[in-house]
Amino acid sequence: MSESSWGAPPSGQVGYWGPTGGGPVQGAAPAGPTYDAPEAQHTRPMPIVPDVPAYGGDQDDERGAARPSGPPFHNEVRPEPSPAGSLPAENQNPEPMPDAPQPAPAPQKKSAGRDLSAAIGVGVGLGVVIVASLFVYKAVFVGVVAVAVVVGLWELTSRLRERKGIKAPLAPLAVGGAAMVVAGYVRGAEGAWVAMALTALAVLVWRMTESPEGYLKDVTAGVFAAFYVPFLATFVAMMLTAADGPWRVLTFLLLTVVSDTGAYAVGWRFGKHKLAPRISPGKTREGLLGAVAFAMVAGALCMRFLIDDGTWWQGLLLGLAVAASATLGDLGESMIKRDLGIKDMGTLLPGHGGIMDRLDSLLPTAPVVWLLLVIFVGSA
Repeated sequence: MSESSWGAPPSGQVGYWGPTGGGPVQGAAPAGPTYDAPEAQHTRPMPIVPDVPAYGGDQDDERGAARPSGPPFHNEVRPEPSPAGSLPAENQNPEPMPDAPQPAPAPQKKSAGRDLSAAIGVGVGLGVVIVASLFVYKAVFVGVVAVAVVVGLWELTSRLRERKGIKAPLAPLAVGGAAMVVAGYVRGAEGAWVAMALTALAVLVWRMTESPEGYLKDVTAGVFAAFYVPFLATFVAMMLTAADGPWRVLTFLLLTVVSDTGAYAVGWRFGKHKLAPRISPGKTREGLLGAVAFAMVAGALCMRFLIDDGTWWQGLLLGLAVAASATLGDLGESMIKRDLGIKDMGTLLPGHGGIMDRLDSLLPTAPVVWLLLVIFVGSA
């Protein structure tokens, strides 16, 4: 809009000049049909102000930027003058200078993210139960593996139902999973495959008793769960059938735990480069190198002192393979949990999460260790 539309006076005349006795009204609208002279006569005359730029003119004053020229609004609120000796209102709480030195933030200590005391206590307790059952009576250890499988299946199917609405049938999975572990111990790989096929068939038939809606995704998830948890666990039972079976299983457990411990210790202390930030932001490349180093050293020691006819160089290869499979297994379950939008599969184990959160690296490592031990020292 132009200045004339706001009724701005000519240049050099600021404010409103009312009518005087010496002539027409100065600064009034030009003569024309729309100008009502009688109405102007009733306008109360205003005192003549000197020809000095008023506050709010085109110039910049000490208060800030210029304002547009023209008559001041009658409802404009003028700022109250500051008391003598005080600063203006906008300067009473001055902001710090941009280049003023700021206090350095206090260094934050790295946190493990879990209750370490509870985690260590639960881990030691599980280790005692496993080792005792492993060397006292083999069948008891097979029962421990079967119970862990059933609990893991319950956790997995429960999270699938809660987060995705996938109804993988638990009953045939639990029965078939326990039977799969026992079959692997009694009949070896052949028995494990037969039990796996029968479990998959039972899942397909069991799901037919419900609505056909979602049938495909439910049975697909059921077959996946049967392979992921009990079938991979049967390789632990098959390791146990050898003459030095307990020592093979102990080697498998030790290498997996040492790999996870090395990854945690090195990654927590030196980790800077993310390994797979989209899957598991906490894992680093430095942690992977720590897992490889720790597992290779432990593998050389275990193959030399625990496994009959084993050599140290075989242990190095075994440790390298364990570090790789354990890391992939951990990332695989992290992908599942990220898809489900959860942190842990359960809360059964304080400081650890659920059973599946402890089996994530063990399950895919079991067939790797079983195969390499068969290649290195045989299956007898």
